[in-house]
Amino acid sequence: MKKIALHWKIIVGLLLGIIAGVILANISGGKAFTLHWIKPFGTIFVKLLKLIAIPLIMASLIKGISELKDISKFKSMGIKTMLIYICTTIIAITIGLVLVNVLKPGSGISKETIFSLKQNYVTNLNLQDKLTEATRRGNQGPLQFLIDVVPNNITLAMSDNKSMLQVIFFTVFLGISLLLIEEKKAKPLMSFFNSLNEVILKMIDIIMLFAPYAVFALLATVVVTSDDYYVLLALLKYAGVVILGLLLLIVFYILCISLYVKKSPIWFLKNISPAQLLAFSTSSSAATLPVTMERVEEHLEVHKEVSSFVLPVGATINMDGTSLYQAVASVFIMQVLWPEGLVFQNQLTIVLTALLASIGSAAVPGAGMVMLVIVLDSIGFPKEMLPVGLALIFAVDRPLDMFRTLVNVTGDATVSLIINKSEKLQ
Repeated sequence: MKKIALHWKIIVGLLLGIIAGVILANISGGKAFTLHWIKPFGTIFVKLLKLIAIPLIMASLIKGISELKDISKFKSMGIKTMLIYICTTIIAITIGLVLVNVLKPGSGISKETIFSLKQNYVTNLNLQDKLTEATRRGNQGPLQFLIDVVPNNITLAMSDNKSMLQVIFFTVFLGISLLLIEEKKAKPLMSFFNSLNEVILKMIDIIMLFAPYAVFALLATVVVTSDDYYVLLALLKYAGVVILGLLLLIVFYILCISLYVKKSPIWFLKNISPAQLLAFSTSSSAATLPVTMERVEEHLEVHKEVSSFVLPVGATINMDGTSLYQAVASVFIMQVLWPEGLVFQNQLTIVLTALLASIGSAAVPGAGMVMLVIVLDSIGFPKEMLPVGLALIFAVDRPLDMFRTLVNVTGDATVSLIINKSEKLQ
């Protein structure tokens, strides 16, 4: 019997999870059953992926750097990576702004819906936490992100997936230092990381055996914990604009793959699909990173020296889907609550602030809303209306987070292929 491909197993798990979630959400005790007996399996799976993310970054990145032999090559690859990520983020924000200004999703929101959303979500503790975090980040200096890149304790940085850039900084520093000492002295440590890399890859293979069941648990949980359907319907036009923008962004990636990398879009989507589906299920680029790296290296045939640098950096600073969402969400909120703020100068500020806010943003669920607060604050959005503005979009934030994380991961894989081609490694 022919072995069923992993992405088909995950798709089946995803669909069954949605169906089970709908059924359980409409029967007595179904929600409690899901939270107590189904959700834990999805949580365990995500924790396993996060468990190996930092060791994988360190082992893979040091192995990749050690194979470069030439530091100038690493410098070239690093500059190209950063420039491409900045360009794709600007393109994503521009797509979002064009769509939201043309389609005007805020024009269909009634005063009754605004009042209902305000009553339901303004006092939400999760929303208040995001406001507090955004205020803390907004009070930091303009170069704080550079300070945050450098760890003062690598052990502490390794204990927190939100500190991924610090781990990358230390690992790159360690890898370059290994190249600068005698090969005889560097060999034992390089051998250790090479061996560790192989072990971590095998751990990914084992964890992925559980993926279809975990996706079932994750999607069932999302469905039963979703908000009232009438609220989702009221925000359908806004959500539709975001999803349309994300689809156009994927079309842009496919064009890059087809025109520059000279590869079939179907080949690309088929091989990266397991990582996309996991990104959709977990809403976390960091949790999906081990799978993304495995798919890009083993199935898209990107050299380890490229994937080991481009993908971890991308999981932290490349937030194309999230940046597009911020552009749409910020203008949508202004269309509803602050139409006089819809001037060209403010929209240009949105582009610049969303770009800067994406650098160093945590690759975890909900980080996009924290960034959104920073974007709105940069254009002078009235602070007293900020909780109401977030309440407008809070109900659909989680499902949209799933879609934009999928796009973030797709963008990372696309850039890794572009760098691989530009460095003439294929």
